[in-house]
Amino acid sequence: MSYHLNSESPFDAGSIYVRENGTLHLVNKVSSYANNVAQKPRPCRLFTKGFSVALCMNRGDEASGIRKKDHFIFTYTREGSLRYSVKSLFNLVLGFISDNVCHVDSLMGFPEQISEALFSAAEARQKFSEPVTGLKSLQTFTEAYGSLVLSSLCLRSRHLLVSEKLEEIKSFQKLTCLDLSCCRLGDAHELLEHVTTLSGLIQLHLKDNCISDAGLRKMTAPVRVMKQGLQQLELLDLSCNPKITDGGLKFLFCFSKLNSLDISDTGVKDSKAAILKIQTRLGLVQSKEPLKEFDHTDCKTEGWAEQVVLQWWEKAKPKDTVKRRTEAQHFYGKRKRVTTENRDQCTALDTELKASAMLQFYRRAAESSHLVLQKDASAGQNPELQKNKDVGFPKEAQERNIKPEFANQKVAQLTTADWDLLNTY
Repeated sequence: MSYHLNSESPFDAGSIYVRENGTLHLVNKVSSYANNVAQKPRPCRLFTKGFSVALCMNRGDEASGIRKKDHFIFTYTREGSLRYSVKSLFNLVLGFISDNVCHVDSLMGFPEQISEALFSAAEARQKFSEPVTGLKSLQTFTEAYGSLVLSSLCLRSRHLLVSEKLEEIKSFQKLTCLDLSCCRLGDAHELLEHVTTLSGLIQLHLKDNCISDAGLRKMTAPVRVMKQGLQQLELLDLSCNPKITDGGLKFLFCFSKLNSLDISDTGVKDSKAAILKIQTRLGLVQSKEPLKEFDHTDCKTEGWAEQVVLQWWEKAKPKDTVKRRTEAQHFYGKRKRVTTENRDQCTALDTELKASAMLQFYRRAAESSHLVLQKDASAGQNPELQKNKDVGFPKEAQERNIKPEFANQKVAQLTTADWDLLNTY
């Protein structure tokens, strides 16, 4: 922009004078073009010589610059030059809503496909990990979509995450599978009380949580008294809880749909009596070999919030200071010591159980012993049915002439402690 309009010779400097002996002499004559130019006003510059063009999105504060850059998609051509294109209106609106998802009141009736894309956009911006608004944003999705947000949750050996994100975990109301093994809950933990309200829960793992008979009584009170709570439970793992004794097994008889039960390494001393009670009251048969249902391979975190739980754990898990210490010990020739910080699973409790200590029960797939024993009660002395009775009923019961009467089971009477426990809900 630094040229003169209608200029034929930009190097024409006009008349030149030289002083000689006190007088001025004209060296060259002024051309007619110079006279014409002198009569015309000289045009002004539109821009300065140091002017350069820059994108507006690179100016201003840093936060606004990030928001403006988010509107473009930057790619490279085959020649290596940078090329950018504008995002679609849908992606722009989706990004704006995800940035302000904490201000959304409700998503009830909103299409699931769009909500999943909105959840992914908010998760990429880590909106569910914010300390103030993260819980409210998560509850907006869980109230509208339930099990789609999270249907299965595995928190095995992640007691730090349970302590830090307790309210967020309680917002998942539609779980069907929950693994809380090795989380150090105890009988009075708030999460254990919340578990009793999950009416759709099918699998529950409570291995090594310092649970006693009082904890079982509290966990089963809604089912035993009000017929609410864990009525759909089909799998229950209570292994490695030494405070559960023979007297606490009676609280498990309210789970009528239970198909798998593990009470290995508990405080149950009379294993023969426990096997007989469980078989007569629940119709479960003791397994001679470890069941696959209790190897903790099927329980995984599944749902939209799978990456959100992973983000929580990345922030809550302990630092690698222990790893550095063990590496230093290994450098100086010391044996590496296994600690609970550098392992994700409770390997100390995953050792193979002895045949005498393993108390895992399952329901027969073809014809359960419950149905076989019901036929025996009305069959009389038919020898063919007597064979089925010998197969479906343990020898200890046959020797004692014990006959199960499932139809005439008495309803458990409420004690004063049960009423006091119900008043706490």
